Amino acid sequence: MKDFFFSELQDPSKHVFHLVTDKLNFGAMNMWFILNPPGEATIHVENVDEFKWLNSSYCPVLRQLESASMKEYYFKADHPTTLSSGSSNLKYRNPKYLSMLNHLRFYLPEVYPKLDKILFLDDDIVVQKDLTGLWAVDLQGMVNGAVETCGESFHRFDKYLNFSNPHISKNFNPNACGWAYGMNMFDLKEWKKKDITGIYHKWQNMNEDRVLWKLGTLPPGLMTFYGLTHPLSKSWHVLGLGYNPSIDRTEIENAAVIHYNGNMKPWLEIAMTKYRSYWTKYIKYDHPYIRSCKLSE
Repeated sequence: MKDFFFSELQDPSKHVFHLVTDKLNFGAMNMWFILNPPGEATIHVENVDEFKWLNSSYCPVLRQLESASMKEYYFKADHPTTLSSGSSNLKYRNPKYLSMLNHLRFYLPEVYPKLDKILFLDDDIVVQKDLTGLWAVDLQGMVNGAVETCGESFHRFDKYLNFSNPHISKNFNPNACGWAYGMNMFDLKEWKKKDITGIYHKWQNMNEDRVLWKLGTLPPGLMTFYGLTHPLSKSWHVLGLGYNPSIDRTEIENAAVIHYNGNMKPWLEIAMTKYRSYWTKYIKYDHPYIRSCKLSE
């Protein structure tokens, strides 16, 4: 599973969890929810490989992934790999950036054409509290509701984008505040009005040679939703449990959603033990399939 999307209504029987996976995991995920239904809620699982409209003639990322230069960038073994080697930095050559499940967040109206609003949740989050209140937040005409991540000198646009490039410097403020993907409220009606997917395509086409930003979905997200993001209260979404050892415990426990972004996922041996219990307390270790995964309690 890569991403899931959640449509919220007051009546639990009308709650719909939309999950998108690939053909490798589609059958197993369907079977899991048949055997382990989530109460009265509905689970809607889809296979990204069946989205016929998501093809290289429409999607710049897919077209770029078919190019010889991109294949060489990812799969040739003779690249320099030192931290000082610029665009060849191994961090940015992680094959996870090749997955269309990472980029599917830019196509929400195509995936769910009948929805006007959707709550996007990444697959490495834990929901700790009721999210009903998010649906009452006034986005004030914006498309994206997200928690901002910048402090006095970090997680601003200049951290993610190449401001030596005139296309970037003319269109964006280097001190603009970054925001978090992982728990986002999207107004899909405004999305369609403002042609958000078209804006994303424009920037993605311009970045074919990776001169505007390196890789990933946050930089194009910051650009695509620039001036169209409404800041949410930080208590909705606390990040960093997969890399930051210094998050305040009270902040974590008061958060509606906690996010294990980073490499130290709670289901891995490299997880930070101080944060692991916030995930493991929801795991049913007596379930036979869970036992076969040999997860640590």
